[in-house]
Amino acid sequence: MYYIGYDLGSSSIKAALVDAQSGRQIGVTNYPEKEMDMISLETGWAEQDPNLWWNYIGKLTKKLLLQTGVSKEAIKGIGISYQMHGLVVVDKNQQALRPSIIWCDSRAVHIGNKAFFDLGEEKCVSGLLNSPGNFTLSKLKWVKENEPELFEKIDKFMLPGDFIAMKLTGDTTTTISGLSEGIMWDFKQNSPANWLFDYMGISTDLIPTIVPTFSNQGTVTKAASEDVGLPVGIPVLYRAGDQPNNALSLNVLNPGEIAATGGTSGVVYAVTDNRNTKESLRINNFAHVNYTTEKPIIGKLLNINGAGIQYSWMKQHIATTDSYNDMNELASQVAVGSDGLRIIPFGNGAERMLNNKSYGSAIFNLNFNKHKNQHLFRAALEGIAFAFVYGIDILKGDGVNVSGMRAGNDNLFRSEIFAKTIATLINAEINILDTTGAVGAARAAGVAAGDFSNLKDVFSDAEQVLTYHPLQDKNPYHEAYQLWKNDLETKYNN
Repeated sequence: MYYIGYDLGSSSIKAALVDAQSGRQIGVTNYPEKEMDMISLETGWAEQDPNLWWNYIGKLTKKLLLQTGVSKEAIKGIGISYQMHGLVVVDKNQQALRPSIIWCDSRAVHIGNKAFFDLGEEKCVSGLLNSPGNFTLSKLKWVKENEPELFEKIDKFMLPGDFIAMKLTGDTTTTISGLSEGIMWDFKQNSPANWLFDYMGISTDLIPTIVPTFSNQGTVTKAASEDVGLPVGIPVLYRAGDQPNNALSLNVLNPGEIAATGGTSGVVYAVTDNRNTKESLRINNFAHVNYTTEKPIIGKLLNINGAGIQYSWMKQHIATTDSYNDMNELASQVAVGSDGLRIIPFGNGAERMLNNKSYGSAIFNLNFNKHKNQHLFRAALEGIAFAFVYGIDILKGDGVNVSGMRAGNDNLFRSEIFAKTIATLINAEINILDTTGAVGAARAAGVAAGDFSNLKDVFSDAEQVLTYHPLQDKNPYHEAYQLWKNDLETKYNN
């Protein structure tokens, strides 16, 4: 028997099957082959058709079952991971009323910022642990203000993963973790933030039924079975946003542990049991997947827009190779500190951890007589690593005690220079694991069903690829980081 996990991204959807006894992954695939379409009618807008997601879920499921040779009758349950912060609105017939306003859409920034100013920082931070910002409820307020006739038809609003669960089960539900990622959960009152809904002029009747993250959240209907090809009656057992789910997939569950990703942008997701925050504008605070009122585990998410995109730019425009491995090998020929060359990678839009300023990238100390391609590559990797460390320092200042980091076996973390620089500067091991969000969602479904005794057992380090240890000689790294940090703060304070 098996569990199936889905990971709904904005580029594609992944699916995975895991064995219900061992938790071993049986197969992973994605659909579509090319990136999903994104609708952008205005500058800063980003929408997707939720019905297209559902259509792709069906094609993806059939592809995975065919690829693995597993019978649909052998599927026991479903786990769902999904792109965070999006808005889907449906009518009483559970029909989507408009395209989803997804995570990277910025049309509601001014609405969330005004709420933060009007309601006051103390109230928002102590209750929501965040500014209302450009999150799901602010996007719903935008719909109310700009599409009033459509707004009147709304029966429920939901997050992208809630929509997929609804299509599978016929039930409109959400989770505490999901409401917190939409900045709608009051951690002090342990309830939806009624006062924020009142301020926005939105009825809390539009909130779907709240179910536990790990629970029977409804079963597959006959109509869904025909669309997707899964058996009628199997349960949806788990649901979480992609970053909390990525942390779960990497076995990041306890205070002090950090999950990191190093793709086009970078994410540092730290787990803590400290509900106090001073950084509601630079860090997002959410209820982690294992959050309970008795044990309030919080995930602190810090995003770095300017990360792998810088190294990708160098490969396209500077490198004479089309291989990151070749670039990494050239970079390894240069000593720590890149012979005085330093690069700040923040050239991919506004950086939240720099108070939403967009300063652009910068190169310091370029010497035409001694610096070559390999110096640029090393300085680029060091600059991105230093940006991660700078972000982790912000997390430390906000109550995170770092005990270790875990990351997937992809992108920047394949670079020894990048990973060892971070490990040395934060003085903690970095464990690299071979897993995906879809695999994590499938395993989480098995935990909810009771096939796996606890999260720790199923999310063990059995798929560990390697470990990066802090280096003994830390001084060159600390000196290089301090020079980079001085450049950063001098540039941005002028």
